Amino acid sequence: MNFEIIPTELFLEQLNKIDNKSKRSIESKIELIKINPYRYKRIHSKKFSKAFRIRLNICKEETRMIYVVIDPRIILVGLLQRKNNYKDLDNYLRKIS
Repeated sequence: MNFEIIPTELFLEQLNKIDNKSKRSIESKIELIKINPYRYKRIHSKKFSKAFRIRLNICKEETRMIYVVIDPRIILVGLLQRKNNYKDLDNYLRKIS
């Protein structure tokens, strides 16, 4: 199945603030989720049953890239700082329509 990648505005804003090395790392992860979006760990969400996270190290900080699969689309939600224990997750997911 071919999936369409749709980044949110928040994701694009966050992507513009990081260095090129981290951007390349994120791009490679996006290519992997195009092939199989179910390869990474599922996260618990009240709103979406198919929400996932990818572990990343951006600017020497543990970060999670959050995405949601709504067939045939993959919505790139945003980048969460791991130290915040997913406190912003519900706010990010609320912005998806």
